Amino acid sequence: MENTIGKVWFITGAGRGMGLEIAKAALAVGHKVVAAGRDVNRVSEAVGKSENALAVKLDVTKSSDAELAVKLALEKFGVIDVLVNNAGNFYAGFFEELSMEQIQNQINTNLFGQMIVTRAVLPQMRKQHAGHIISISSTAGLVGGYDYCTAYAASKFAVEGWMDTLRVEIAPFGIKTTVVNPGFFRTGLLEPGSTIWPENSIKDYAERNTQLRPYWESMNGKQGGDPTKLAKALVTVADQPEPPLRWFAGADAIAEGERRISELQSQINPYRELSSSLAI
Repeated sequence: MENTIGKVWFITGAGRGMGLEIAKAALAVGHKVVAAGRDVNRVSEAVGKSENALAVKLDVTKSSDAELAVKLALEKFGVIDVLVNNAGNFYAGFFEELSMEQIQNQINTNLFGQMIVTRAVLPQMRKQHAGHIISISSTAGLVGGYDYCTAYAASKFAVEGWMDTLRVEIAPFGIKTTVVNPGFFRTGLLEPGSTIWPENSIKDYAERNTQLRPYWESMNGKQGGDPTKLAKALVTVADQPEPPLRWFAGADAIAEGERRISELQSQINPYRELSSSLAI
């Protein structure tokens, strides 16, 4: 039988921002938390000392880190009930100005990082015949169409496709999945340590850059969403007997989701007859 109280949560990117808030919210209601991050001392200090908390070192792009972190979590708590794939960063800039190395780094962290950690956790969840994988996506992973977000949206759209398909493969093992689409929240994503700017400069983009970059930089610390409220709400969502396959976090996320539904319908309707006439 699956626990609803005192589950073990494994949270990546838990040293600050949304990951830290999720760790605190889970601990506050009686869950146990494995808080993972690249700087284990920073994570430990941020989460605080507790018998119900374990800080582990984890660079999500390294399989060896993920495997060791999972091993330490199981030695401490015996199970992993909930995995929260939260760690991520933001390579902000026009597609042509971002180098291919930067784009690959974006996908390595935001997509492959989630895959690497999930791959390390899944054998235990299959053994338990229970578990819940929560992947933090973005509104940009569902809607797109934002300047400076080509690399970021590509990585998050990929997370969506992977998770939507993975859920079918692991459902027979009693493992549930949830994709979270947050709107703009006051996390560390736009802070200098998490936002990386292009390596290249192309004259044709210069004028737009003088407007867009200051706008994105000015958004840091002014986003409308409260990450503490998001974290508490996510714990509530995860504790449901049947958690949703997708959860929109924030009124702005709902608005963008509804806009996308309308947009898709408007693209289908004008060509419905032509599109439907293609059978052999």
